[in-house]
Amino acid sequence: MDLGLKNARVIVTGGAAGIGRAIADAFAAEGAVVHVCDVDEAALDTLPPGITGTRADMGAADEIETFVTGAIAAMGGLDCLVNNAGIAGPTGRVDDIDPADWEACLNICLTSQFHATRHAADALRRSDNGSIVNISSLAGRLGFGLRTPYAAAKWGVIGLTKSLAIELGPDGVRVNALLPGIVAGARQRSVLEAKAERQGRSFEEIEAQALSNTSLRDYVQPEDIANQALYLASPVGRGVSGQAISICGDTQTLT
Repeated sequence: MDLGLKNARVIVTGGAAGIGRAIADAFAAEGAVVHVCDVDEAALDTLPPGITGTRADMGAADEIETFVTGAIAAMGGLDCLVNNAGIAGPTGRVDDIDPADWEACLNICLTSQFHATRHAADALRRSDNGSIVNISSLAGRLGFGLRTPYAAAKWGVIGLTKSLAIELGPDGVRVNALLPGIVAGARQRSVLEAKAERQGRSFEEIEAQALSNTSLRDYVQPEDIANQALYLASPVGRGVSGQAISICGDTQTLT
């Protein structure tokens, strides 16, 4: 099926590895022009032909502005912004969490999306198929004990998404959020390892418990997130906006 994304101009933040890389690869496979940013220079060096990248720290407002405005200028406009960059944040009881870790998590997982969007909004308004895909999390719908900074940031992403959909909809720009569940990869493994250490249990026990809370009893793959992003950004998905869409294998709880 032709999704109509050939030559679409796409920015993916945090796009050199993990979910972001899967999204960037998927857009490139559809013939889109893709520019990503990441703090991991080694990962940026692995980008295939057809995807360009810039080192940028999404916790720094000035670097976000330089990256987004530079990418738009280089591509001659923008059709889709994927706000993917994020960090896991600390694991621990709320009274044990360092306020600096709280602020860093919210800054990268939520505030970076505000900064990227404000610098991309005008270019998206000029597109004939403008869209924003914000990466939230199932933690933004269910909450997540011992992960309060992350969950709070991801709830905020949904509020940002709904509000931007209302604001930008009259200009023809769609805005949606994706809520990944337990996604296979290094970040999820580190989260489960931290939880296992905190609780004095084995990784295997914590992993089995996490997957038992999903109907499919399996990890979500990064490509599952990428496929949904393609649909939302394509003309095929032009009737969808203001939605928070879970891709989680039907997860009932995060424990």
